[in-house]
Amino acid sequence: MTAAILSLADVSYRYPDGTQALNNCSLTINRGTRTAVLGANGAGKTTMFLHLNGILHPSAGHLLWEATPLDYSRSGLRTLRSRVGLVFQNPDSQLFSASVREDVSFGPMNLGLTDKIVRERVEEALHAVGMTESADKPVHNLSYGQKKRVCIAGVLAMQPEVVVLDEPMAGLDATMQEEFTAVLERLHGAGMTIVVATHDLDFAYGWADQAIVMRSGGVLACGSPAEVLMQRDVQDELGAVPLVAEISRQLSLIGIDLRDNGYLPRSKSELLKAISSHTRQENTP
Repeated sequence: MTAAILSLADVSYRYPDGTQALNNCSLTINRGTRTAVLGANGAGKTTMFLHLNGILHPSAGHLLWEATPLDYSRSGLRTLRSRVGLVFQNPDSQLFSASVREDVSFGPMNLGLTDKIVRERVEEALHAVGMTESADKPVHNLSYGQKKRVCIAGVLAMQPEVVVLDEPMAGLDATMQEEFTAVLERLHGAGMTIVVATHDLDFAYGWADQAIVMRSGGVLACGSPAEVLMQRDVQDELGAVPLVAEISRQLSLIGIDLRDNGYLPRSKSELLKAISSHTRQENTP
């Protein structure tokens, strides 16, 4: 069984203006997994993310790292933030240096590392997100998608065990979304635990190992995307169904079963492959 790396246990949080953003919220992120967090605006996703990185302190309940409650001392928070990297939705809120290389260097430099180790980490991080050739470019000259990549590189240079991304696909066109998904896959392939907040049901359905659906500051449903995103109450809450799942269901109603040993397609490419395979079988004498 995969071990839990991060957990919230009955966490509640109320903002100073009285807004109850989290309400007895409990969830678990397992090491090495890909988790998609979904929910309407105001469901508590961003507030929950700010707890995972220790930026916000629960009004009640606990954040646990490997089953141990977080120590909110300066050293405890520093350790947590070296393990859990947070990428904000708006890259401009996270970028403040003149050049790409300077920005990515900021975090590891503040860890007191040697110049040699900092340079190595920066080069590795830039390579991981495909931004090596842009290392010396001014940050303000980058595209929106490139800025998001630099934000991820800045987090990766800290060599965290978990990367948490708040709406990373927001503002990206279809091509940039595919490129960004490829970046996430490379990180996961290297052993990274990844948590992504998204409104894109099709992305969550096809990419994630675990889907967490939030409502009113708590968890409405949690489990595999194929199970969670097909629940009626979840569909009512999110107002949509993953397109690949709906197409597969509609085809089954007219006698076209795309299941392969019980597995249904979860992405567009898998769906097209399954349809092509089914067509070939139907046309085979």
